[in-house]
Amino acid sequence: MMYERFKTKATGAQAEVHRFPTRAAALDFLAGFLNQEQSADAQNATALVAASMGLADAERERLAACPGVHFDVTRERAAQAMIGISQMDWALADTGTLVHDATAAEERLVSTLPAIHIALVPSSGLYPDLPSLLAQIDPRRSRYLAFITGPSRTADIERVLTIGVHGPKRLIALFVDDLKARA
Repeated sequence: MMYERFKTKATGAQAEVHRFPTRAAALDFLAGFLNQEQSADAQNATALVAASMGLADAERERLAACPGVHFDVTRERAAQAMIGISQMDWALADTGTLVHDATAAEERLVSTLPAIHIALVPSSGLYPDLPSLLAQIDPRRSRYLAFITGPSRTADIERVLTIGVHGPKRLIALFVDDLKARA
């Protein structure tokens, strides 16, 4: 029920939402997506994977086999990358918002600079609303929370909506039922 509410709100904000029972199934989807997107746009064929995702060696090798995938996140690479991949910590069903501890600079770089942001989300990290989430967060450990609702958007004085001016033009959330939250 909460997942459906999240999906309704997030797709209303122009995000794409998918759910997978296992991390392996999500990585299969991700590898297929990377192969398709990277071959479609060979000029900007770069995808950055945040190290904080904690990929096992086999998972890392699987993604490394896709064209243009890098694990060394720098500001320069992130500014030129087409795809940024990270793991979110939580999600809010009532607004379709992804939330993560972005204290590490690489988390902010891969989620804000590339044109496409793909976020893996543990299904267990889905909360009904912000007060429910805040009751679980230790402010001494989570010093920089980022809230992401849909792709970047802005409107000028004449109310002309523009997508992707100050961040990704496309947001894809991959909920994973067996994904453990980061420690």
